[in-house]
Amino acid sequence: MRPTGEGGTETQAKDLCLRLLTDRARSRAELSDRLAKKGYSADIAERVLDRLTEVGLVNDADFAQQWVHSRHTYAGKGKRALALELRRKGIGQEDATEALAQIDSEDERARATELVAKKLRTVSTDDRDRAVRRLVSMLARRGFPQGMAFEVVKEQLDRAGAETDGLFDET
Repeated sequence: MRPTGEGGTETQAKDLCLRLLTDRARSRAELSDRLAKKGYSADIAERVLDRLTEVGLVNDADFAQQWVHSRHTYAGKGKRALALELRRKGIGQEDATEALAQIDSEDERARATELVAKKLRTVSTDDRDRAVRRLVSMLARRGFPQGMAFEVVKEQLDRAGAETDGLFDET
């Protein structure tokens, strides 16, 4: 039923997009990439995506807002990591900036504190240098600023009773 040399009809492309959107919200770029991988022509993909955008099923600004909220809240991602994820999802700079604005520095710090407190339950503080490296590295991988990571780790180690005097001396 597929025309020779093409991925399929406009209806088939629309059906594929709708199936993908039932799993989770997706950016226009993600759907476009998926249609291209399935062999749909650029013309068909553009028409289908324009129609889905017109009816509100594809909205990059809404997607970015949802993505940032979800990944910050449930995956513990910092703004830097989220910005990179949004770029990989094909979200424009304006939509990404607006979505990332919902996380202020206090929110980011609070989430970093939660993550460190949780991780401290499984990290030995006997070797404080190693504990600091592991905790700061964990926050760095999640996209939290280095300065904030060190501050949060120091506070949480102090709170946990670990001796951190001299560890963060300015040089």
